[in-house]
Amino acid sequence: MSRFASAETARISLATSGRLLLAVIAAASLAACAQSPVGRQKADLGTSRQAVVERPHRVAALHPRPISRVRVPDGDAKQTAAHGVASFYSDTETASGEKFDKNELTAAHPSLPFGTRLRVTDVSSGRFVTVRVNDRGPFVRGRVVDISPSAAEALGMVDKGLANVRLDVVR
Repeated sequence: MSRFASAETARISLATSGRLLLAVIAAASLAACAQSPVGRQKADLGTSRQAVVERPHRVAALHPRPISRVRVPDGDAKQTAAHGVASFYSDTETASGEKFDKNELTAAHPSLPFGTRLRVTDVSSGRFVTVRVNDRGPFVRGRVVDISPSAAEALGMVDKGLANVRLDVVR
């Protein structure tokens, strides 16, 4: 009988240690999952979504490719900002907060600071006009600047509606 009692005790001891081992493995697995990179990525994903919602300018969302710029040394008076298509527009209020005036020589540019002076040159005719950036745009793919109707008239593009231009930043 002592042999059966010791076998029974060994079986109970083995079952208890097996449960204890399973509990330790389960706890270690949970701890490993809590520290996995996947868990951190999900947490980071939530903050990046929030950052997208709080983006201050919609220009970055509408223009995923940056406009090509050529840097000129600071000693020069001008910087070439871009080559592309210009259009003209009319609006009621600008992104800078001032009221739109079709008789002023103004422009909408996606990234240049408000108040920047741009020399817009029609590459086919050589005509140019200097405008002041006071709005954001254009919001049409492939265009680099929107100019006011008076600036479009100075370039001679009112009838065409669009023109291939070169933009130079004037200080």
